[in-house]
Amino acid sequence: MHPGRVALLQGMPIFGAIDESTLDFLVARARAHEVAAGRTFFHEGDVASGMFVLEAGRVAVARQAAGVDLVLCELGPGDCFGEMALMDLRPRSATVRALADCRAFEIGPDDLLELFQRDIAQFTLIQMNMGREVCRRLRAADDRLFALGAGRQPGTTPHAGVS
Repeated sequence: MHPGRVALLQGMPIFGAIDESTLDFLVARARAHEVAAGRTFFHEGDVASGMFVLEAGRVAVARQAAGVDLVLCELGPGDCFGEMALMDLRPRSATVRALADCRAFEIGPDDLLELFQRDIAQFTLIQMNMGREVCRRLRAADDRLFALGAGRQPGTTPHAGVS
C-alpha cells in the first residue's frame, strides 16, 4: 500500500470516485521524480511520457512566445500536470520548471493500459475525469482570452449597467 500517495490522488478531480484499490494499483506502478529548484520536469515540444502528480514543492507552467517564457500558472502539492500526454500522446505543450525542490510521481500510458486490461470501468472513469479537467482548464483559458479581448484584465468584472 501507498497510503500517502493514494490519499493525494483521492483529493484530485481526475481521480474522483476511483476505488482505493485502483489508486493503489496505479501508485505501485508510478515512477518517482525529484527535481531541484530551477530545473525542469520537461520542456515544451518534448516527447510526452506521462502525467505528474506533485507531492512537494512548486512548479511554473510556461509557454514560449517570441523567445520569452510566459507563465500560464503555478502549481503546488496535490496538483497534476502533463495529463494531456495520457489523452493525445502528442509532444508537450508547455515547459514545467521547479520553483522549489520538488517531489512528484509519474503515471504513464502503459500504467493506464494495464488498468484498462484489469478494470475497464475504472479506466473509463479516469478518462472521463481527465476530459472534464482539460475542459475546465480550456474554459478558464477562454475566459482569460475573452477578458483580454474585451479590454479587461483577466479576473476583473466588467462594469454593469447602461449609460
